[in-house]
Amino acid sequence: VRGDVADQTLVAETIRAHKIDALAHFAAKIVVPDSVSDPLGYYLANTVKSRALIEAAIGAGVRHVIFSSTAAVYGEPAVVPVPEDLTPNPINPYGRSKLMTEWMLEDAARAHGISYVVLRYFNVAGADPRGRSGQSTPNATHLIKVATQAALGKRGQLEVFGTDYPTPDGSCLRDYIQVSDLAAAHLVALNHLRGGGESLTLNCGYGRGYSVLEVIDVVKSVSGVDFPVKLSPRRAGDPSRIVAGADRIRAELGWVPQHDDLREIVTQALAWEEALARRNRV
Repeated sequence: VRGDVADQTLVAETIRAHKIDALAHFAAKIVVPDSVSDPLGYYLANTVKSRALIEAAIGAGVRHVIFSSTAAVYGEPAVVPVPEDLTPNPINPYGRSKLMTEWMLEDAARAHGISYVVLRYFNVAGADPRGRSGQSTPNATHLIKVATQAALGKRGQLEVFGTDYPTPDGSCLRDYIQVSDLAAAHLVALNHLRGGGESLTLNCGYGRGYSVLEVIDVVKSVSGVDFPVKLSPRRAGDPSRIVAGADRIRAELGWVPQHDDLREIVTQALAWEEALARRNRV
């Protein structure tokens, strides 16, 4: 079904036609600098439309919701790794737009008796290990995606935004989670809710951070290509370091990651970019 998540008639008709009891809400705008320059566009896409979707879903009989949130709700955390009970303090409109949706979902669940799991994604990376799917977004901004494109000559250079952060090498520090592990987190969340489990808010990450420059070194090592890197000033809205406190999702949902290895993640991403290049030449 192709349509807008805010089309409440379409959403309700689809839910009833297929007897849907659970909703996984992934749709969002996700580029932090864009949210700074277009905050109202982000509040529309990520908050206003989520409100319409949640209302339509509840009205049509959905009982469980899994919501794709973000580590950006934490802002510049004082504690790293960051635990779920740290008070959110987003520093950009992207993080604020997602936190507002978390609040709406919590209030709607209390009022209407539904249950939910909020999954706060850290940096999603890699591709399906069997090569069936991967990130295909035009003009992508995710570091590993962009770095593998640079390694394959799809970009003339890789730009690093900020080398004066309070981190060991001056570049931003992030927790990277492989996409198949993240998909598995949604399945265990769904099983938890359908089994009568309580509503939860959980981080999705590995609890270990890598700097931008460290990731670039791994991409160069895996690809065997010493591609050009341009060092540029900071971008607006980027926190210096954010790493997941990832114990709760393992303890409460029994989630066991299978791909917690940066070289494996980069290898998958590089293979996917090579497959895209072959496909686009046909």
